[in-house]
Amino acid sequence: MATKTKKRKKIRFPPQPAIEERPLITDDQAAALMRLFKVFSNDTRLRLLHALVREDELCVSELGEAVGMKPQAVSNQLQRLVDRGIVGSRRNGVNMYYRVIDPCVSVLLERGLCLIGCCPE
Repeated sequence: MATKTKKRKKIRFPPQPAIEERPLITDDQAAALMRLFKVFSNDTRLRLLHALVREDELCVSELGEAVGMKPQAVSNQLQRLVDRGIVGSRRNGVNMYYRVIDPCVSVLLERGLCLIGCCPE
């Protein structure tokens, strides 16, 4: 018996003006960006996000294997990403599967890798 895979809806965001065309960010926007970047300022969370971007969806044990961590430690880091709305989850039996739901994440990772490739420390 063939199993059906559920198609996920792509989240579409309205087009935004280029960064050069936007007004200077406000104090509130700068503070919100700072809070967001704090979520990304953890090496484990960055590696988890990269693994999810590469594989689309993984369970906690698969993510743990990918980054060399115990499932409980992975779950703790994933919770921060879920709370922020960056990662989504679904349950399949006893396993929780995670996926990146914010389409900006892959772009941010790619740009960050570009920056460290072009401008090494």
